[in-house]
Amino acid sequence: MDRPHFVPLDPDYDERVRASFGAQAMMHTLGVTISGLGPGWIDLEFDHQAQFTQQHGFTHAGVVATALDSACGYAAFSLMDKDAAVLTVEYKINLLRPAKAERYRASAVVVKPGRSLTVCQSTATSVEGGEAIAVMTGTLMALHDRGIKH
Repeated sequence: MDRPHFVPLDPDYDERVRASFGAQAMMHTLGVTISGLGPGWIDLEFDHQAQFTQQHGFTHAGVVATALDSACGYAAFSLMDKDAAVLTVEYKINLLRPAKAERYRASAVVVKPGRSLTVCQSTATSVEGGEAIAVMTGTLMALHDRGIKH
């Protein structure tokens, strides 16, 4: 996935994105971490964990979808102004193969930034072999003055 070349509205986007990501209990619970970040893109990584598998021992599709959704959200958030909060409006996921790697990467890029809505694409791959596991297209909304914490 090619990384876009955007100029962020907030020069302190990196600190803001990392602080918001760090406040997500779900990402902490799943062991998801930021492994790369730039304006309009992000890479997240997480390990296979037995407590998050489905009945055949594969990482549950819900875990993969959750990581891809957050990747889309934070790629979009990196281009939003410093007073914005981000929420997912919708996403579409295609599960391409069972998630059976030891470690995963969820990478997202902004396709089309907007003042209110931003469209992103994300891909989940195995870190070891790079096989695509799932792809997602997401639409994220910038929220202002709605009482939502950044």
